[in-house]
Amino acid sequence: MATWKSRGLRGSTLEEMINRSNEKYMQNGLALIQKIPTSITPIEIDKDSRYITKAYFEKKSTVDYIGAVQGIPVCFEAKECTRDSFRLSNIHAHQMDFMRKFEEQGGVSFVLILFVTRNTVMYLPFAKLSGFWERMQTGGRKSFDFGELDSDYVLPSKQGIIVPYLDMLNKDLQERGQEKER
Repeated sequence: MATWKSRGLRGSTLEEMINRSNEKYMQNGLALIQKIPTSITPIEIDKDSRYITKAYFEKKSTVDYIGAVQGIPVCFEAKECTRDSFRLSNIHAHQMDFMRKFEEQGGVSFVLILFVTRNTVMYLPFAKLSGFWERMQTGGRKSFDFGELDSDYVLPSKQGIIVPYLDMLNKDLQERGQEKER
């Protein structure tokens, strides 16, 4: 079993921003997206602060978020990156498998990545992530650089929505439709 010690809050800034965005989307009737909690069993608890300081994961998680946007099933991961290079080890094989199967069932999978030093959130479509994953599996790089991502998938600033990923989801869906027409 995997154990957790002090690394469990990585990504919490982005997740909090997404949670607030999801609340707005729900209030506006645009989407119903839920954060999937990760089941843990505490091993050590700091008696003074009552914080869990060491725990183990009860089972492998799937993705961070799952739900529906205007009748379209979606699932996605939220990741933070402190460099311009994103290590694919931040995505696990069972998560890739889940997202692939989700796509095969007609859903849309993607990753939202906050590049902290750039203060930029990118929408990474599953097809692009799969390409990077395949490159790694066949002996290529185990990461991808910010410059390899499509700049059209930078999340725009938008008043009222902190992480306006629905705009990029719509772009992703349009591009998927164009692919099917070819």
